[in-house]
Amino acid sequence: MREAIGGTWLTQLIIVFMLIFVAFLALSLNYTKAFKVKNEMLSIIEKREGITSGEEGSIAIMNTYLKSNNYSVTKPCTLGSYGVSDLNRPTIELVTNKSKKYHYCITKIKAPSSNNEGKVYYKVNTFFYFNLPVVGDLFTFDINGTTGDIVNSADNLIAKEE
Repeated sequence: MREAIGGTWLTQLIIVFMLIFVAFLALSLNYTKAFKVKNEMLSIIEKREGITSGEEGSIAIMNTYLKSNNYSVTKPCTLGSYGVSDLNRPTIELVTNKSKKYHYCITKIKAPSSNNEGKVYYKVNTFFYFNLPVVGDLFTFDINGTTGDIVNSADNLIAKEE
């Protein structure tokens, strides 16, 4: 009888460690995908020297990239930033509603030094889910990144002071 109870306890311990391993694997895969998406978006903004709309603009290119990688995570953005709520339209909108969900957020920030007149950089915010195969989506996390300085950007977004 004692060995049967010990075997059950050991089996439960193995199951718990397997769940922890699967959770860690799911977290790392989702983080890697979101990190890759964020880096690609930053490089598109830097190549296009800003956020441009239209069929050949940087927003359309980023949306096409996200759709081709099955990126569908949404989360509310901070007020005053710009977000894309529909990947099928090449437009970006100012975030004025804290409850509306966006696929990604972009903030245009003026370079902090006074001798960097006209220089701005962009902060990109992407998201990823922490989900387990049986339990489902548990949490949504942010991944942030910034571009290098861009002189005379090609967009008309309002830049924030930092």
